Amino acid sequence: MEPARDEEPKGKVDGPGLESLGHDAPARPSFGEALRFWVKLGFISFGGPTGQIAIMHTELVEKRRWIGEGRFLHALNFCMLLPGPEAQQLAIYCGWLLHRTWGGIAAGALFVLPSAFILWGLSYVYVAYGSVGWIAAVFHGLKAAVLAVVVAAVLRIGQKALKNRVMWGIAAVAFGAIYVGKVPFPVIVVGALVVGWVGGVKWENIFNVLQGHGASGGGKKNEVRMRAVIDDDDAGEGHVAPSWGRAGKVLGVCGALWGTPVLAVGLWLSWDSVLVREGIFFSKAAMVTFGGAYAVLPYVAQRAVENYGWLTAPQMLDGLGLAETTPGPLIMVLQFVGFLGAWNQPGGMAPLAAATLGAAITTWVTFVPCFLWIFLGAPHIEQLRKNVRLTCALSAVTAAVVGVVLNLAVWFGWHVVRPTGDAANAAGVVGGTDWFVVAVGVGAFLAMQRWKMGVIPVVLASGVLGLAWAWVG
Repeated sequence: MEPARDEEPKGKVDGPGLESLGHDAPARPSFGEALRFWVKLGFISFGGPTGQIAIMHTELVEKRRWIGEGRFLHALNFCMLLPGPEAQQLAIYCGWLLHRTWGGIAAGALFVLPSAFILWGLSYVYVAYGSVGWIAAVFHGLKAAVLAVVVAAVLRIGQKALKNRVMWGIAAVAFGAIYVGKVPFPVIVVGALVVGWVGGVKWENIFNVLQGHGASGGGKKNEVRMRAVIDDDDAGEGHVAPSWGRAGKVLGVCGALWGTPVLAVGLWLSWDSVLVREGIFFSKAAMVTFGGAYAVLPYVAQRAVENYGWLTAPQMLDGLGLAETTPGPLIMVLQFVGFLGAWNQPGGMAPLAAATLGAAITTWVTFVPCFLWIFLGAPHIEQLRKNVRLTCALSAVTAAVVGVVLNLAVWFGWHVVRPTGDAANAAGVVGGTDWFVVAVGVGAFLAMQRWKMGVIPVVLASGVLGLAWAWVG
């Protein structure tokens, strides 16, 4: 496959005497090739943001070499600062780097659509029949695979980002702050930014650990590097140049797309319709969802259950369980809330029709803002990529993110290996360790790390094992 005509060849390494250090980059993927990957990612992105970021890192950076290590971490740091699901925003960013605006649209939409359709079906099964036991059995196995993916991600990203004792210290402080001190995620990120910015002024050689990386993420002078299509040393491409005209167009188009469905429903039905209330409420939630789904769920649950009466507290917990069984962002649980809210308060419509519209408008206003943040901010972030102080600050954020990801891994691992309540009953574990998850998780980790098996066969095999374990039990 030939590189696009309007792009510079990526086989050369910028700088004198560096050609011997880098392998030629693979050919730039066509839009169709990238589209097939984004479709696949939409169906295998289990495990919340940690697992999803791990899968993208494995596929985009290590296996396909479409995005360089430093470029990937730079984009991840920016997405961590934004409200909304950072994994979907990272997919939009990477798609935009590869194929401009349409690439970002395809990546972001396909990251969500499989989960949206699957969760819609599960929501209907839930309200119509109330039993999804076989799905819980499959996810029992999937949780083990996701745990393995998350642990592998912590190891890989930690090896790339924690290049000295200072970075290790930042990661340790971030882990302790969020795990022990329950410090909000945005506070940790802002603190790391400040530390990195100040540290970069006095100790640039310590804090600038992301500079000059290839796909291998190494920082050694004579290290052999594998070039990427969008490499760390590239100065940038035409579509990353910001301008006021482009910013105005992005604001206008995304703003219109964001608000038009709510306005149309209000004119069609009434401004007191549950669909309008859901559209306005979840639009507000999209602006404040810093720190991931778990940070915003208590706020959403309280308002949806106590203020609006869209669903009950047990139903909210069931919805969270269903959202965890599907690929895509965990914040998809909001679609379940929108579905049940309109199902329970359909107005003059058929319950299923109202619920479908409620799910659709909730999903729309939750995820459209993600495209706005990326298309508006990414060009500026790319322009500032060579800014030393910003790179130092984002290097510190990367180290802090390693600590946060480790916290998620520990939290997720503890709840999976030592389940309680309904989760323990569903897994057949009474007051102890779920040794099935331990065994499958260790096997999945070894399969990926030692025998280099792909994520898809590992995830599928784990799901089948979970179903078989439930049948035997």
